[in-house]
Amino acid sequence: MALILNIETATPVLSLALSRDGEIIASRHNDTQNRHAELITVLIDEMMHTAKCVYDDLDAIAVSMGPGSYTGLRIGVSTAKGICYAKDIPLIAISTLQAMALGMAREIQQNDALYCPMIDARRMEVYDAFYDTDSREVREVEATIVDEDTYAEKLKDQLVVFGGNGAAKCKELIKADNAVFIDDFEPSAEFIATLAEKAFEEKTFEDVAYFEPFYLKVFKAGKPRVKGLYD
Repeated sequence: MALILNIETATPVLSLALSRDGEIIASRHNDTQNRHAELITVLIDEMMHTAKCVYDDLDAIAVSMGPGSYTGLRIGVSTAKGICYAKDIPLIAISTLQAMALGMAREIQQNDALYCPMIDARRMEVYDAFYDTDSREVREVEATIVDEDTYAEKLKDQLVVFGGNGAAKCKELIKADNAVFIDDFEPSAEFIATLAEKAFEEKTFEDVAYFEPFYLKVFKAGKPRVKGLYD
């Protein structure tokens, strides 16, 4: 029986779930922006206490690996690594978009559909991918600039379900009859749990020392706007 702590921090939503054999036994959710670092360990402790579990009971940590927010991913992965090091347990990395696709398929339940989770990447760009109803990747993860023709080829003869904070800003552009949008759909650690259980059974673990989030695009820090600093 695997007890897994699942962590999702790739977007403004902080989501945590404790699963036993893939079944959720406790969870926490917070959508207040810029508070991941402040709240993550507090909410984990609270959730563990509610479930009457201690950290020594954990068999693995599963973390959303990206793509997504650079800062959010760093916080989630750093927290997961810290617990893995301290308790000498495996680290499992789950694609953020794959976990979202699983959640979308559960909500819509369209066997003949493709699922396109989208994470906002600023302006009209999104991180996206395509999955079938079993969360198998049909098209790999990309950074896509969206206009009215971006998905026209797939939408011509295929029902496509869009969801995530990237989909919300694209809804007005994508008007095809085969386009279905899930409003207010957010990533969740509960979606990670099913995939994490399978990874645990197959012993698909990451190297805790060297694992890095999947950023997709190189992070570029902006120059501080301090007068005279770069003059």
